[in-house]
Amino acid sequence: MKIALAQINPTVGALANNCAKIARYVQKAKDQQATVVVFSELIVSGYPPEDLLHRDGFVASCKQAIDDLARKLARDIYVIIGAPFKEKTKLYNAALVSFNGKIQYVYKKQLLPNYSVFDEKRYFSPGAKPLVIEIEKTKCAITICEDLWDSSPAALAKNAGAEIILNLNASPYHLGKEQIRAQKIAKRAKENNLDIIYVNQVGGQDELVFDGGSFVMNKKGVIVTQAPVFKESLKIVDTAAIKSLKPAKTKYSKLSHTYQALVLGIKDYVQKNHFDSVLLGLSGGIDSALTLALAVEALGADKVEAVLMPSRFTAAISIEDSLKMVETLNVKHQTISIEKPFSSFLKVLAPVLNNKTFTVTEENVQARIRGIILMALSNQKRSMLLTTGNKSEMAVGYATLYGDMAGGFAPLKDVSKTLVYELSVWINRKTTIIPTRIIERPPSAELAADQVDTDNLPPYDILDPILERYVERYQCVAEIVKAGFAEDTVKKIAKMVDRNEYKRRQSPPGVRITQRAYGKDRRYPITNGFVSG
Repeated sequence: MKIALAQINPTVGALANNCAKIARYVQKAKDQQATVVVFSELIVSGYPPEDLLHRDGFVASCKQAIDDLARKLARDIYVIIGAPFKEKTKLYNAALVSFNGKIQYVYKKQLLPNYSVFDEKRYFSPGAKPLVIEIEKTKCAITICEDLWDSSPAALAKNAGAEIILNLNASPYHLGKEQIRAQKIAKRAKENNLDIIYVNQVGGQDELVFDGGSFVMNKKGVIVTQAPVFKESLKIVDTAAIKSLKPAKTKYSKLSHTYQALVLGIKDYVQKNHFDSVLLGLSGGIDSALTLALAVEALGADKVEAVLMPSRFTAAISIEDSLKMVETLNVKHQTISIEKPFSSFLKVLAPVLNNKTFTVTEENVQARIRGIILMALSNQKRSMLLTTGNKSEMAVGYATLYGDMAGGFAPLKDVSKTLVYELSVWINRKTTIIPTRIIERPPSAELAADQVDTDNLPPYDILDPILERYVERYQCVAEIVKAGFAEDTVKKIAKMVDRNEYKRRQSPPGVRITQRAYGKDRRYPITNGFVSG
């Protein structure tokens, strides 16, 4: 029996387009003599559909789209698609089996994840029974994503006579997810002595990025065939050959996969929201340089514009390096000095501020002037504004609300400053895209004379490990201090993280690449009297 693993990129809510793509891939699978084609979880609606599922009209439209699709598909191929399925008053996350022009079987997901970025218990009721169907004398069990992260659903399928498991997934990417996923599925394969067909969604959906990487795993828990990551694919496997296939040559690269996730996240967010182009402020610093490189890779140089906005504090080398980079990437650009509006604001505010020294107030005025300029250009050109701040800055509030935080999408929102440097060096591995001086010079916001980030923050090689423990691992101050960090520094950083929640709540979405990003993953109260100890 030939099974096709259809790894495609849906758009949430775009039912007609999703179904049209499903039909095209079914035809491709049929052309390659496949008996079964398996798609990913909730492929009809796109994943995650979130509160669209609370709309009766949306659920009804999904049902109509499924029925119409089933009638159009070839009648002599089994098609397994994920979709919301309503039965009486209950809604299920389901896998539907289409054959001979109609839906023949329905499997209801048994385990509903309700942690991290998942809220499935908010919408769905759990199923309770396995589904095992016979196709060409092979008993195929159908499961959905979380079902294989626990032993029960696979065991029920095995007891019901399953000889192979077909697993539909919408498993979002984060650093190290490939290994975690393979380990979990391998455990199920070995426990039940079953081959597993694992089909995963690919593509960006708001801050989530799905990496694909669908695979075939043999009874011994070894991946023997794998689809590419971060791109659509149709992979055909003959079940009779699984036992004789050698282990697939899978190579994990932290920087390569992170880069691909960021590029795909930018591309899909911009294009699925129907923007033709993007723009960003290019400062001569490493964050905006990396954002520019990612945007050009995602959309093409002709769809990206850089805006230089120098002030009295902008170093000459910042302008030189910015111009060098836009020339290298062949990106259109313009320079708009903020000196005149800044001087005007200082004059207007002088009677009320009465500052004898230069303070953070004057620094933020500059950032907000730049934000106004960029948003004006975004409005005028109908071009999405990309913000350029990184996760380290967002963590401690080293960003200006309504200034450099203004924009539609934040590609580096979940990328630590340390990882920004690693990615920048990696991008330059073959040819210099980001000028070397940008990578090597001390980072600075250039909002005051001779300013560098370490005026206000610990060095990033100290800051980022503290943030990783405090934000991503939920470690308390005492635990972090016990790991070898200075107590005063840890307390200062923890306080900065907690008191800047209000800023993050107002920030644009950004690509999620860690296990705990600012967004869906983190739900902290803004008004909060707890002090971490």
